[in-house]
Amino acid sequence: MNQSIARAAFLGIGLMGSRMARNLLAAGRPLTAWNRDRTKADSLAAHGATVAATAAEAVTGAGTVITMLANGAAVDSVLFGPQGAANSVAAGALVIDMSSAPPDLAREHAKRFAARGIDYLDAPVSGGTAGAEQGNLAIMGGGTRSAFERAAPIFAALGRATLVGPAGSGQLAKLANQVIVAVTIGAVAEALLLAAAGGADPAAVRQAIMGGFAESRVLTLHGNRMILRDFIPGGVADHQLKDCATIVATAKAAGLTLPFAETALALFRDLVVHGGARYDHSALLLELERRNAPARVGTAPDRLPAA
Repeated sequence: MNQSIARAAFLGIGLMGSRMARNLLAAGRPLTAWNRDRTKADSLAAHGATVAATAAEAVTGAGTVITMLANGAAVDSVLFGPQGAANSVAAGALVIDMSSAPPDLAREHAKRFAARGIDYLDAPVSGGTAGAEQGNLAIMGGGTRSAFERAAPIFAALGRATLVGPAGSGQLAKLANQVIVAVTIGAVAEALLLAAAGGADPAAVRQAIMGGFAESRVLTLHGNRMILRDFIPGGVADHQLKDCATIVATAKAAGLTLPFAETALALFRDLVVHGGARYDHSALLLELERRNAPARVGTAPDRLPAA
């Protein structure tokens, strides 16, 4: 490991964070990991990470601090709560929040760090666990050009980064991404359910329409999950629900009405209410099937995460 490279602190070692942290370690980045459930951070020790007992300990002396936490409330608590890590971040460091959080929160955090001479980027990602594993995430950066350029070596190990505007813009880009993802998951689920209910083979219908205007990664990947009825999570439904709620709230604050996003929010809320919180977000199919029983896509048994 190249010790001349500045050490990074990585806060949040979940489904995404664990894979992203491993890619940074593989690229030679010295890294200290922290997670509320320490056992998840401990899993990185074999890959060369140092494991910290607290978030404040992890960020002390780090040149770069990366957060990959469940939501904006978690980011705010870990950084600025009663035992928050922000006070232990050194002046001159770079903080990169790669979580999905409200744009207004990102702007607030940018101001708070700037007042202490600390660069800040909101840089949420898209690509799911497969993209995190393969190091080809789409990274949406919000902040100054100079901070974005400082982050380039970090981003190079994680995927393809684009600076989309000032602080908060990365989170806006992620919300735009999630509108497309959530609505398209619903559209694919409805299309396959319609095909099955009418007597067509939904797997063959999916193959037939791939390559046409309906082609998308959601049809390719999530459509296949629906055909296989494999709902072991890559991206979990309750995170999609959280993003949909942020989309609708952000739209209302901007004076917009987004009916497709509002419908997706209602569908994901019902999926979670009916027990699907930790299912893959492609399990929106199950909510549509519940509303249209006994209609069903295929005959395979459901593969669901352990309770």
